[in-house]
Amino acid sequence: MNNKNRMDLFGITITEYVGYLASVTVLTSFIMKDVKRLRTINMIGCLLFVTYGFLMPTLRTALPIILTNIAIFCINFYYSFLKKTEVEA
Repeated sequence: MNNKNRMDLFGITITEYVGYLASVTVLTSFIMKDVKRLRTINMIGCLLFVTYGFLMPTLRTALPIILTNIAIFCINFYYSFLKKTEVEA
């Protein structure tokens, strides 16, 4: 196997590190008590997952990861920055 194009550290590729970092970031977001903070950290995780998807060897394999995380990012962005908060009477 030709390893010329494969960058790795301790036998783990950079792509895998990005995937693990994305997973830990999304997981961390769910321990947040503040919803705004949860959404912000989750958006960072989504961006990392999109990056991970584009780093994968084939787009065919990565497309579900990319599309799902773009959709989740958009939902988080909408509720964090675009939706008007409802004032309770």
